[in-house]
Amino acid sequence: MSSPATTADRTALVTGASSGIGAALAREIAMDQYDLVLTARREERLQNLAEELEATHGVTATVITQDLAAEKAGEELFEAVTNEGIEIHTLVNNAGVPLYGRFDETELEDERDIMEVNMVALTSLTKRFLRPMVKRGEGRILNTASMAALYPIPKKAVYSGTKSYVLSFSRALGHELDGSGVTVTAVCPGVVETEYANRGNVEKSNTLAGVTNDPRSVAQAAWEGAKDGERIVFPSLHSKYGSQLVRLLPRSKVTELGESTVEDGASWI
Repeated sequence: MSSPATTADRTALVTGASSGIGAALAREIAMDQYDLVLTARREERLQNLAEELEATHGVTATVITQDLAAEKAGEELFEAVTNEGIEIHTLVNNAGVPLYGRFDETELEDERDIMEVNMVALTSLTKRFLRPMVKRGEGRILNTASMAALYPIPKKAVYSGTKSYVLSFSRALGHELDGSGVTVTAVCPGVVETEYANRGNVEKSNTLAGVTNDPRSVAQAAWEGAKDGERIVFPSLHSKYGSQLVRLLPRSKVTELGESTVEDGASWI
């Protein structure tokens, strides 16, 4: 495990930091004396978190509000951070958008928002903040994927597809960056009880019927894994079990199992 860094040379940018796993990650990172840039749509919540982190840990927390579903959101956020004169050591791509429903019944605009946040903004931010990391030979990227990255989930078809992208992108990029001083980690939580599930009709899916993680435990595992340079973090026994099960089952059964997690509230996605 790497030793805590000092605020003199370490700042982490956390997207989706206003609640849930994002807020928990910000708290974990601040405990290691990193300064923070906190971003999400809800400014008041970000300000409250920033005040908490500064008072509790003596770090500097900068708030930048940004809707990552907006066109060119990644570019705008990068410019805002640059204009503040802040150098990002660790990029945490945590923001995400869910959606539940049959694909022929959901709205294309909602799916567009999912893809913009979960894939386009994540890729854009990684591209922009990665180059300075590689140039100085040091940095860290932590991407929030999901167990849905491993299981095609009917009625969450676009969501699970985007999370598959996050996981595949993270693994490939991590390999590209071997020896560069920059690491890439993807965390694949199972079901986590957060406000996230109150968006996109997800509460109708029974997904929370078998909650296995709380945001803090996921954040702790993710941050420790990122500091250790792990490629993939499965933050619970259920998620580790699920990651192995997908290797053993026929593809049709994997999809059926993904469907059962939606209809029956199975506990590990």
